[in-house]
Amino acid sequence: MTPDQPAPTVYVIDDDASLRASLADLLDSVSLHTRVFASVQDFLTAPRGEGPACLILDVRMPGQSGTDFHQQMERLGVRLPVIFITGHGDIAMGVKAIKDGAVDFLTKPFRDQDLLDAVQVALERDRQRLAQAVSTSSLQDRWRSLTPGEREVVRLVVRGQLNKQIAAELDVKEITVKVRRAKSMKKMGAASLTDLVRMTDELTALEG
Repeated sequence: MTPDQPAPTVYVIDDDASLRASLADLLDSVSLHTRVFASVQDFLTAPRGEGPACLILDVRMPGQSGTDFHQQMERLGVRLPVIFITGHGDIAMGVKAIKDGAVDFLTKPFRDQDLLDAVQVALERDRQRLAQAVSTSSLQDRWRSLTPGEREVVRLVVRGQLNKQIAAELDVKEITVKVRRAKSMKKMGAASLTDLVRMTDELTALEG
């Protein structure tokens, strides 16, 4: 974590008050900020920070179960890595949770170190997600900074067309194509045609 990054947060949802307190103490012992909730609804109505985070989620709770919530998280805009804990799990349930994207599935009683290891993996996964989101936003901003004419040139350049061919297709002078191409490369931060192709591929994937 760099000085300008928010500290990571571990969210815990479990209806067992004693377990919530125990997990908070464990995570606090390794200097991890922890917020605990007795139910999914309590978690959803609470504000969340912008830094890297993960969610420790009990499988079975009164009201909405942890597994049901996990299935709905994407639709609800909750994109946190999940670590399941349960006293009633089985192999099939654990396999399904992992296939659905959970970081780990721990059966109570579990070793403290196993949970701490899973939390570190989950937080690193979320750091990467946040970094990718920043990178994607920056790329979209750079693309929006291009003029319509520059975008036309980029689209034809990445298809492999030469400046002369692009000039003919757009009905402009070749020098105009060269100028737009150079400006586009600079605005996009592309050091080479390969960079530009990669960027446009990423933008196309985001649109699709």
